[in-house]
Amino acid sequence: MKLIVGLGNPGTKYAGNRHNIGFMALDRIASDHGLSPWRSRFQGEIAEGRLGSERVTLLKPGTFMNLSGQSVGEAMRYLKIGPEDVIVLHDELDLAPGKCRVKLGGGHAGHNGLRSIHQHIGEAYHRVRLGIGHPGHKDRVAGYVLSDFAKADAEWLDDLMRGISDGAEALAAGDGPGFQNKVALRVNPGRGKPQANTKPVPDKPAAKTGEPEEKPAQSFAEKLQSLASRFR
Repeated sequence: MKLIVGLGNPGTKYAGNRHNIGFMALDRIASDHGLSPWRSRFQGEIAEGRLGSERVTLLKPGTFMNLSGQSVGEAMRYLKIGPEDVIVLHDELDLAPGKCRVKLGGGHAGHNGLRSIHQHIGEAYHRVRLGIGHPGHKDRVAGYVLSDFAKADAEWLDDLMRGISDGAEALAAGDGPGFQNKVALRVNPGRGKPQANTKPVPDKPAAKTGEPEEKPAQSFAEKLQSLASRFR
């Protein structure tokens, strides 16, 4: 049995916040993998079922972020599992938007949800750090995490959610590298794929006078940057 926890704040007011990316990820997993409907339990909401061969309980604490540990601790005691069977998905300021990293143990780095979980179950649980980027100054952090994702974030955020869902079975099975590979294939779809044509391509003839030269296709990162600049 694995307890997979997504961190966020309950209520429609916070639903689109960057701080709620953990809730978003669990909603996507539950929907794509046919888990049970969400119901109230353990001071939050749970969905149950299987991811591959692993029985799982997904938990969205309803205690607000800074009291998340109360809900997680109650669920662990009922399920009779240890911290090593807990996986927490949360927003990470120190990772670029769309980046994803898996780790075991370590400090809470000032994250109020992790701080609360540390207080209730210790630090020896698994985390999935979901990058949301940093606003640039520590004084802007609170407003940043409690504001909604921008329109320019929609593309990478959807790719990240799809990748998390694709890798959910690997995550539940304890295969961190396999999970991260599934995410990378969604966020960076060209990564690791062989080139379709490895033969040298002859140079194109120079454009005729007065005809515009063909511009190279934008990379994924350039597209994101271009989208972001439109909403500044």
